[in-house]
Formats: sequence, C-alpha cells, structure tokens
Amino acid sequence: MKTLITAEQRIQLIANGQARADGQELDPEPVVRLFTPDAHATWLLTELDSEDGDTTFGLCDLGLGMPELCRVRLSELASVRGPMGLPITRDLYFAAQRSLSEYTRLARANGSITD
Repeated sequence: MKTLITAEQRIQLIANGQARADGQELDPEPVVRLFTPDAHATWLLTELDSEDGDTTFGLCDLGLGMPELCRVRLSELASVRGPMGLPITRDLYFAAQRSLSEYTRLARANGSITD
C-alpha cells in the first residue's frame, strides 16, 4: 500500500480518533491534506481509527460541488487514480489554518475546499 501519511501524522490522527472514541467533544484542525493532482478531489483528514489503522475521518471533496464529512479508508485512497493515471498525493506543504468545522462551513458555502 502506498504511504499517504507520515508516521508523525499517523500518531496525531490516532490520538484525535481515540479522543473522539473516548467521548471527547473536539473540533481539531486537519492533520493531513490529500489530493488528486489531475482532478479536483481533496481530503482533509483529522482522525484515524486505532483499531484498524485504516479508516480515517475528515472533510471529503470529490470535486462534485458537495463536500461532506465522511469516513474513508487509506487503503482505498491508495488505489485511486485520477483521469491521467496519477495517484492521490499528500500535500507536503499543508498547514491547517482553521478547525475542521470551519473548513466544512466554508467548503459547503463555496461548493469545494478552497485551501
């Protein structure tokens, strides 16, 4: 499986996922941004299930004008190819500027994740 997240990001994603599983109310900043370089899909991920180490949670924008909060498996993302055959890529320069709820609010208002 192609590695979409770093070891450091995995640790933070699992910590956020465990906090939610423990019943904590949280609105974390996204830890990682994934995108298709040859399409308009973007994923801002905040959590990773510590049980399976594969199921993530975050804001998913498939480029259809309807971004949504959802769960997605890293193993599935690793197999996705865009129209030119390019794989999903991690944004090496992504630094979250706001909480997940704020990204979600803005994405829904704009019809897509804008940054």
